[in-house]
Amino acid sequence: MGKNSSDIPHDGLTVLGATVREAIEHVEVFAAPANVSVVTFTTDELASLCPVTRQPDLATVVIEYRPVAWCVESKSLKLYLWNFRDRAVFAETLAAEIADEIMNTAAPAGVRVTLTQRPRGGIEVRAVAELGGFF
Repeated sequence: MGKNSSDIPHDGLTVLGATVREAIEHVEVFAAPANVSVVTFTTDELASLCPVTRQPDLATVVIEYRPVAWCVESKSLKLYLWNFRDRAVFAETLAAEIADEIMNTAAPAGVRVTLTQRPRGGIEVRAVAELGGFF
């Protein structure tokens, strides 16, 4: 029989249920429930700055991972992604950093981050970062 949400420990979660008005540096995790094979997060509200012009860059990001022991808590992910809004970073580096954060914090079997930067100058950038052999 699988665990239900009341059986899953929530120790260590500090932002869920709290008023947080600033970005955070790392995502938070909770114990993964049984039989969850893939978790996917999608947002089209990822903002950063161009490292050359400092103009705003907007992107959609899809984060997919195969949990082993831990799942990423979604509010902490939102606040972690908020961390990039004032950072000057290329789309490819941003995809790699997000994949590294998920891998280092949640320790999944694999993670794939697909970041699609909205066109500026007529060019859309899509960067994919994979760690741990997603499939």
